[in-house]
Amino acid sequence: MKRVLIFLLLLLHGCAFHDFPSYEDAAHSKFIEANYAAVDRLVESSSEPLDTGTPMVVATLVCVDDLNASSRLGRSISEQLGARLVSIGIPVTELKLRGTIFVKESEGELLLSREVRSIARNHEAQAVLVGTYSVARNFVYVNVKIVSVHSNVIIAAHDYVLPINSEIKVLLSTSTRGAE
Repeated sequence: MKRVLIFLLLLLHGCAFHDFPSYEDAAHSKFIEANYAAVDRLVESSSEPLDTGTPMVVATLVCVDDLNASSRLGRSISEQLGARLVSIGIPVTELKLRGTIFVKESEGELLLSREVRSIARNHEAQAVLVGTYSVARNFVYVNVKIVSVHSNVIIAAHDYVLPINSEIKVLLSTSTRGAE
């Protein structure tokens, strides 16, 4: 009986402490790595050279089921794609600071292909990075494209997959509060 009581006390003691992630865990997150690799693949496979002196526009990735909406996942991926472009020397126009594009507060910079020429003219961009994602049972399938603003032609495209882990689930949720 005494052993059972000790076991139960140890079990309860262990449950009282949460196993929170560490900075080391964060440094090994594959989420940013996957998004950065997608940009690298896009740039490498582009059928037209990308000019490091002319900015690009990065649109918020949208859910393929509703092209007029996004999630924190779509907005987070877009931010990381833009960051990677800048880190490899391709300037990105920050749309959130401009007044000429309609930005929905909870949805980010939504961009449909028919708007590419108008956006490019207003922002003097060479290309637009657009994308969609599809949510399946265990994975999120992501498609990203670079569209030339001069021809409206896709000059690079890449598909990749993210696992639906606890972090991705939170980013997919409609709440803007984050993890509970």
